[in-house]
Amino acid sequence: MIQDTSIQAIEALVNELIVETPEIFLVSIKIKPTNNIKVYLDADNGLNIDRCVKINRAMYRIIEERGWYPDGNFSLEVSSAGIEEPLKLNRQYLKNIGRSVEVILTDDSRHEGKLVAATEQGIQLEYTEGKNKKAVTLVKDFPFDQVKQTTVQIVF
Repeated sequence: MIQDTSIQAIEALVNELIVETPEIFLVSIKIKPTNNIKVYLDADNGLNIDRCVKINRAMYRIIEERGWYPDGNFSLEVSSAGIEEPLKLNRQYLKNIGRSVEVILTDDSRHEGKLVAATEQGIQLEYTEGKNKKAVTLVKDFPFDQVKQTTVQIVF
């Protein structure tokens, strides 16, 4: 299969399999030259491993039935977009409102704060400047055309 066609075909297959579960959505697909197919999914309320396994098995069976890799020379991984993965879709930003994030801008500056809003145009962070009695809570908008990467921060 040609790489572009593979990604489009895999995307169509994933969408076919998740159409009945609108809370699950496709984040990205990667296909390595070794025919290693990686599908990253997410869900509005989290995605458990059992659901990933079901989708993986269904996809594997259909890929074999359709003869996309006649020699059977492919591997398939279906997983949730991990917490360490940067946010890619607006839907991911929306589901992470209220969480701590780190935003890296196109000028490589870094900003940490609580994600308080997300629109099609950008995001809004709440952060604190200063310490103790001089601490001030501020809110700042970051348009997506200035955002290089956003990752959720794990706070213990």
